[in-house]
Amino acid sequence: MEQFAAGKVLRSRYRLDRILGRGAMGHVWQGTDVYLERPVAVKTVAADLLALPDWRPTALARFEREAKAAARLDHPNITTVYDAAVTEDVCCLVMQLVDGTTLDNVIDGADEGRLPVPAAVSVAAQLCSGLSAAHAAGLVHRDLKPQNVMVRTSGLVKILDFGLVKVLSDTDPQLTMTGETLGNVAYASPELLAGEKPLDGRSDLYAVGCLLHHMLTGRPPFHGESPAELVTRHLTAPPPRPADHGADVPAALQELLHALLAKRREDRPGSAAEVYAALAPYLPAPDPALATRRMPPEDPRRPFLVPQGPVVPR
Repeated sequence: MEQFAAGKVLRSRYRLDRILGRGAMGHVWQGTDVYLERPVAVKTVAADLLALPDWRPTALARFEREAKAAARLDHPNITTVYDAAVTEDVCCLVMQLVDGTTLDNVIDGADEGRLPVPAAVSVAAQLCSGLSAAHAAGLVHRDLKPQNVMVRTSGLVKILDFGLVKVLSDTDPQLTMTGETLGNVAYASPELLAGEKPLDGRSDLYAVGCLLHHMLTGRPPFHGESPAELVTRHLTAPPPRPADHGADVPAALQELLHALLAKRREDRPGSAAEVYAALAPYLPAPDPALATRRMPPEDPRRPFLVPQGPVVPR
Protein backbone atom coordinates (compact mmCIF):
# COMPACT_ATOMS: atom_id res chain seq x y z
CA MET A 1 0.00 0.00 0.00
CA GLU A 2 1.34 3.38 -0.99
CA GLN A 3 2.64 5.68 1.73
CA PHE A 4 2.33 9.44 1.36
CA ALA A 5 5.08 11.97 1.99
CA ALA A 6 6.02 15.46 0.82
CA GLY A 7 7.50 15.33 -2.66
CA LYS A 8 5.68 12.17 -3.68
CA VAL A 9 3.92 12.33 -7.06
CA LEU A 10 0.58 10.53 -7.38
CA ARG A 11 -0.68 9.24 -10.71
CA SER A 12 2.47 10.65 -12.33
CA ARG A 13 0.92 14.08 -12.04
CA TYR A 14 0.03 15.37 -8.56
CA ARG A 15 2.94 16.27 -6.30
CA LEU A 16 2.29 16.42 -2.57
CA ASP A 17 3.90 19.58 -1.18
CA ARG A 18 2.76 20.05 2.42
CA ILE A 19 0.03 18.90 4.77
CA LEU A 20 -2.85 21.33 5.22
CA GLY A 21 -4.88 19.22 7.62
CA ARG A 22 -4.95 15.86 9.37
CA GLY A 23 -7.93 13.70 10.23
CA ALA A 24 -8.55 10.35 11.84
CA MET A 25 -8.73 8.69 8.44
CA GLY A 26 -6.77 10.84 6.05
CA HIS A 27 -4.72 13.92 5.24
CA VAL A 28 -5.34 16.98 3.09
CA TRP A 29 -2.28 18.15 1.19
CA GLN A 30 -1.43 21.27 -0.70
CA GLY A 31 -0.10 19.91 -3.94
CA THR A 32 0.82 20.80 -7.49
CA ASP A 33 -0.57 19.52 -10.76
CA VAL A 34 2.80 19.26 -12.46
CA TYR A 35 1.22 18.88 -15.91
CA LEU A 36 -0.96 22.01 -15.78
CA GLU A 37 1.38 23.79 -13.33
CA ARG A 38 -1.40 24.80 -10.96
CA PRO A 39 -1.92 24.34 -7.22
CA VAL A 40 -4.37 21.69 -6.06
CA ALA A 41 -5.63 20.18 -2.84
CA VAL A 42 -5.17 16.41 -2.52
CA LYS A 43 -7.04 14.33 0.04
CA THR A 44 -5.49 10.96 0.80
CA VAL A 45 -6.69 8.02 2.88
CA ALA A 46 -4.41 6.56 5.52
CA ALA A 47 -2.84 3.40 4.14
CA ASP A 48 -3.31 1.39 7.33
CA LEU A 49 -7.07 1.94 7.16
CA LEU A 50 -7.22 0.80 3.56
CA ALA A 51 -5.43 -2.37 4.65
CA LEU A 52 -8.43 -3.44 6.79
CA PRO A 53 -9.95 -6.29 4.72
CA ASP A 54 -13.39 -6.32 6.35
CA TRP A 55 -14.50 -2.92 5.09
CA ARG A 56 -12.02 -1.96 2.37
CA PRO A 57 -14.08 -3.13 -0.67
CA THR A 58 -17.28 -1.45 0.53
CA ALA A 59 -15.48 1.74 1.54
CA LEU A 60 -13.68 2.10 -1.78
CA ALA A 61 -16.82 1.38 -3.76
CA ARG A 62 -18.69 4.09 -1.86
CA PHE A 63 -15.78 6.50 -2.23
CA GLU A 64 -15.67 5.96 -5.97
CA ARG A 65 -19.43 6.46 -6.28
CA GLU A 66 -19.51 9.65 -4.21
CA ALA A 67 -16.34 11.05 -5.79
CA LYS A 68 -18.02 10.76 -9.20
CA ALA A 69 -21.15 12.41 -7.84
CA ALA A 70 -19.15 15.25 -6.27
CA ALA A 71 -17.25 15.74 -9.53
CA ARG A 72 -20.55 16.44 -11.29
CA LEU A 73 -21.31 19.34 -8.97
CA ASP A 74 -20.78 22.65 -10.72
CA HIS A 75 -21.56 25.45 -8.31
CA PRO A 76 -19.67 28.59 -7.21
CA ASN A 77 -20.12 27.75 -3.52
CA ILE A 78 -18.69 24.21 -3.74
CA THR A 79 -15.05 23.28 -4.19
CA THR A 80 -14.47 21.75 -7.63
CA VAL A 81 -13.30 18.13 -7.88
CA TYR A 82 -10.63 17.68 -10.55
CA ASP A 83 -9.64 14.03 -10.33
CA ALA A 84 -9.77 10.91 -8.18
CA ALA A 85 -8.02 7.58 -7.92
CA VAL A 86 -9.24 4.33 -6.40
CA THR A 87 -6.66 1.60 -6.93
CA GLU A 88 -4.77 -1.01 -4.94
CA ASP A 89 -1.93 1.49 -4.60
CA VAL A 90 -3.57 4.84 -4.00
CA CYS A 91 -6.87 6.32 -2.90
CA CYS A 92 -7.07 10.08 -3.31
CA LEU A 93 -9.27 12.96 -4.31
CA VAL A 94 -7.82 15.97 -6.17
CA MET A 95 -9.66 19.25 -5.74
CA GLN A 96 -9.50 22.96 -6.31
CA LEU A 97 -7.18 24.67 -3.84
CA VAL A 98 -9.16 27.58 -2.44
CA ASP A 99 -7.24 30.65 -1.34
CA GLY A 100 -8.66 32.67 1.53
CA THR A 101 -9.31 31.76 5.12
CA THR A 102 -11.64 29.41 6.95
CA LEU A 103 -14.82 30.64 8.59
CA ASP A 104 -13.45 30.08 12.09
CA ASN A 105 -10.73 32.65 11.37
CA VAL A 106 -13.32 35.10 10.06
CA ILE A 107 -15.35 34.67 13.25
CA ASP A 108 -12.29 34.94 15.50
CA GLY A 109 -11.34 38.20 13.78
CA ALA A 110 -14.78 39.76 14.21
CA ASP A 111 -15.68 42.15 17.03
CA GLU A 112 -16.44 39.97 20.09
CA GLY A 113 -16.40 36.99 17.76
CA ARG A 114 -19.74 38.03 16.23
CA LEU A 115 -20.51 38.88 12.64
CA PRO A 116 -23.10 41.56 11.82
CA VAL A 117 -26.46 40.11 10.81
CA PRO A 118 -26.02 40.85 7.05
CA ALA A 119 -22.59 39.21 6.98
CA ALA A 120 -23.68 36.15 8.97
CA VAL A 121 -26.78 35.75 6.83
CA SER A 122 -24.80 36.06 3.61
CA VAL A 123 -22.52 33.20 4.70
CA ALA A 124 -25.52 31.06 5.63
CA ALA A 125 -27.30 31.88 2.36
CA GLN A 126 -24.23 30.98 0.31
CA LEU A 127 -23.99 27.70 2.20
CA CYS A 128 -27.64 27.01 1.38
CA SER A 129 -27.04 27.88 -2.25
CA GLY A 130 -24.22 25.35 -2.50
CA LEU A 131 -26.06 22.73 -0.45
CA SER A 132 -29.11 23.03 -2.69
CA ALA A 133 -27.00 21.80 -5.62
CA ALA A 134 -25.44 19.01 -3.58
CA HIS A 135 -28.77 17.82 -2.21
CA ALA A 136 -30.29 17.87 -5.69
CA ALA A 137 -27.45 15.54 -6.75
CA GLY A 138 -28.17 13.19 -3.86
CA LEU A 139 -25.19 14.22 -1.71
CA VAL A 140 -25.32 15.12 1.98
CA HIS A 141 -22.23 16.81 3.40
CA ARG A 142 -22.55 15.51 6.99
CA ASP A 143 -19.58 17.48 8.36
CA LEU A 144 -20.27 21.20 7.98
CA LYS A 145 -18.19 23.16 10.48
CA PRO A 146 -16.20 26.42 10.35
CA GLN A 147 -13.04 24.60 9.28
CA ASN A 148 -14.88 23.18 6.25
CA VAL A 149 -16.12 26.58 5.07
CA MET A 150 -13.63 28.74 3.20
CA VAL A 151 -14.14 32.48 2.65
CA ARG A 152 -12.19 33.88 -0.27
CA THR A 153 -10.87 37.42 -0.21
CA SER A 154 -13.71 38.36 -2.59
CA GLY A 155 -16.18 37.17 0.04
CA LEU A 156 -17.21 34.09 -1.91
CA VAL A 157 -17.97 31.19 0.41
CA LYS A 158 -16.76 27.73 -0.62
CA ILE A 159 -17.89 24.47 0.99
CA LEU A 160 -14.97 22.08 1.43
CA ASP A 161 -14.77 18.34 1.98
CA PHE A 162 -17.62 16.60 0.21
CA GLY A 163 -17.02 12.92 0.48
CA LEU A 164 -13.91 11.05 1.27
CA VAL A 165 -13.42 10.74 5.02
CA LYS A 166 -17.15 10.57 5.67
CA VAL A 167 -17.63 7.90 3.01
CA LEU A 168 -15.01 5.75 4.67
CA SER A 169 -16.14 6.38 8.23
CA ASP A 170 -19.74 5.68 7.33
CA THR A 171 -18.79 2.12 6.48
CA ASP A 172 -17.95 1.32 10.10
CA PRO A 173 -19.76 3.18 12.91
CA GLN A 174 -16.79 2.61 15.22
CA LEU A 175 -14.57 4.65 12.92
CA THR A 176 -16.83 7.69 13.12
CA MET A 177 -15.87 8.27 16.75
CA THR A 178 -12.16 7.65 16.24
CA GLY A 179 -10.34 10.83 17.16
CA GLU A 180 -13.57 12.80 17.59
CA THR A 181 -13.20 16.21 19.22
CA LEU A 182 -15.60 18.81 20.51
CA GLY A 183 -15.20 20.69 17.24
CA ASN A 184 -16.26 17.68 15.19
CA VAL A 185 -19.62 17.28 16.97
CA ALA A 186 -20.41 20.93 17.76
CA TYR A 187 -22.38 21.30 14.50
CA ALA A 188 -23.67 17.74 13.99
CA SER A 189 -27.36 16.95 13.74
CA PRO A 190 -29.13 14.77 16.33
CA GLU A 191 -29.89 12.10 13.73
CA LEU A 192 -26.26 11.99 12.62
CA LEU A 193 -25.09 11.64 16.21
CA ALA A 194 -27.72 8.98 16.90
CA GLY A 195 -26.55 6.95 13.91
CA GLU A 196 -29.84 7.17 12.03
CA LYS A 197 -29.76 6.21 8.35
CA PRO A 198 -30.31 7.31 5.74
CA LEU A 199 -29.49 10.95 6.34
CA ASP A 200 -30.95 13.65 4.11
CA GLY A 201 -30.34 17.32 3.43
CA ARG A 202 -32.10 18.40 6.61
CA SER A 203 -29.10 17.12 8.56
CA ASP A 204 -26.96 19.71 6.76
CA LEU A 205 -29.58 22.39 7.46
CA TYR A 206 -29.20 21.70 11.19
CA ALA A 207 -25.46 22.33 10.77
CA VAL A 208 -26.24 25.60 8.94
CA GLY A 209 -28.33 26.58 11.96
CA CYS A 210 -25.44 25.81 14.29
CA LEU A 211 -23.06 27.86 12.14
CA LEU A 212 -25.48 30.78 11.90
CA HIS A 213 -25.94 30.77 15.68
CA HIS A 214 -22.15 30.76 16.11
CA MET A 215 -21.69 33.67 13.71
CA LEU A 216 -24.40 35.75 15.38
CA THR A 217 -23.47 35.04 19.02
CA GLY A 218 -19.78 34.16 18.95
CA ARG A 219 -20.39 30.61 20.19
CA PRO A 220 -21.93 27.35 18.94
CA PRO A 221 -25.43 26.64 20.25
CA PHE A 222 -24.39 23.80 22.57
CA HIS A 223 -21.41 23.27 24.84
CA GLY A 224 -19.99 20.33 26.74
CA GLU A 225 -16.85 19.38 28.60
CA SER A 226 -16.51 16.23 26.50
CA PRO A 227 -17.77 14.97 23.13
CA ALA A 228 -20.23 12.68 24.92
CA GLU A 229 -21.70 15.57 26.92
CA LEU A 230 -21.96 17.69 23.80
CA VAL A 231 -23.73 14.88 21.96
CA THR A 232 -26.25 14.63 24.81
CA ARG A 233 -27.02 18.34 24.54
CA HIS A 234 -27.62 18.08 20.80
CA LEU A 235 -29.99 15.19 21.44
CA THR A 236 -31.92 16.55 24.41
CA ALA A 237 -31.29 20.23 25.26
CA PRO A 238 -33.70 22.84 23.85
CA PRO A 239 -32.04 25.07 21.24
CA PRO A 240 -30.94 28.45 22.61
CA ARG A 241 -31.91 31.73 21.00
CA PRO A 242 -29.40 34.41 20.00
CA ALA A 243 -31.13 36.85 22.35
CA ASP A 244 -30.15 34.57 25.24
CA HIS A 245 -26.54 35.55 24.49
CA GLY A 246 -27.23 39.24 24.04
CA ALA A 247 -27.26 39.20 20.25
CA ASP A 248 -29.57 41.70 18.55
CA VAL A 249 -31.26 39.56 15.91
CA PRO A 250 -34.62 40.21 14.19
CA ALA A 251 -37.42 38.11 15.65
CA ALA A 252 -38.25 36.34 12.38
CA LEU A 253 -34.60 35.38 11.90
CA GLN A 254 -34.53 33.98 15.43
CA GLU A 255 -37.60 31.89 14.59
CA LEU A 256 -35.89 30.55 11.47
CA LEU A 257 -32.82 29.67 13.51
CA HIS A 258 -35.01 27.94 16.09
CA ALA A 259 -36.58 25.85 13.31
CA LEU A 260 -33.20 24.93 11.85
CA LEU A 261 -32.13 23.61 15.26
CA ALA A 262 -35.22 21.45 15.76
CA LYS A 263 -34.39 18.01 17.16
CA ARG A 264 -36.63 16.20 14.68
CA ARG A 265 -35.77 16.65 11.06
CA GLU A 266 -39.49 16.79 10.25
CA ASP A 267 -39.71 20.05 12.19
CA ARG A 268 -36.99 21.79 10.17
CA PRO A 269 -37.35 23.59 6.84
CA GLY A 270 -37.69 21.12 4.02
CA SER A 271 -34.91 22.29 1.72
CA ALA A 272 -31.87 24.53 1.43
CA ALA A 273 -33.73 26.63 -1.14
CA GLU A 274 -36.49 27.25 1.41
CA VAL A 275 -33.93 28.43 3.97
CA TYR A 276 -32.27 30.66 1.37
CA ALA A 277 -35.62 32.31 0.65
CA ALA A 278 -36.19 32.89 4.37
CA LEU A 279 -32.72 34.45 4.72
CA ALA A 280 -33.11 36.71 1.69
CA PRO A 281 -34.73 39.67 3.52
CA TYR A 282 -31.64 39.99 5.73
CA LEU A 283 -29.01 39.89 2.99
CA PRO A 284 -26.86 42.99 2.49
CA ALA A 285 -28.51 45.65 0.36
CA PRO A 286 -26.87 45.96 -3.07
CA ASP A 287 -24.31 48.73 -3.26
CA PRO A 288 -22.73 49.13 -6.72
CA ALA A 289 -19.90 51.16 -5.21
CA LEU A 290 -18.66 48.03 -3.42
CA ALA A 291 -17.72 46.54 -6.78
CA THR A 292 -14.78 48.90 -7.16
CA ARG A 293 -14.12 49.97 -3.57
CA ARG A 294 -11.07 48.49 -1.86
CA MET A 295 -12.46 45.94 0.59
CA PRO A 296 -10.97 44.43 3.72
CA PRO A 297 -10.00 40.75 3.39
CA GLU A 298 -12.62 38.04 3.74
CA ASP A 299 -15.73 40.19 3.60
CA PRO A 300 -18.50 37.57 3.30
CA ARG A 301 -21.09 40.11 2.11
CA ARG A 302 -19.47 40.94 -1.21
CA PRO A 303 -20.88 38.18 -3.44
CA PHE A 304 -24.39 39.34 -2.65
CA LEU A 305 -23.93 42.26 -4.97
CA VAL A 306 -24.95 39.56 -7.44
CA PRO A 307 -26.11 36.61 -5.31
CA GLN A 308 -26.02 33.06 -6.56
CA GLY A 309 -29.51 31.63 -6.32
CA PRO A 310 -30.21 28.15 -4.95
CA VAL A 311 -31.28 25.11 -6.92
CA VAL A 312 -35.01 24.76 -6.34
CA PRO A 313 -36.20 21.18 -5.67
CA ARG A 314 -38.49 19.70 -8.31
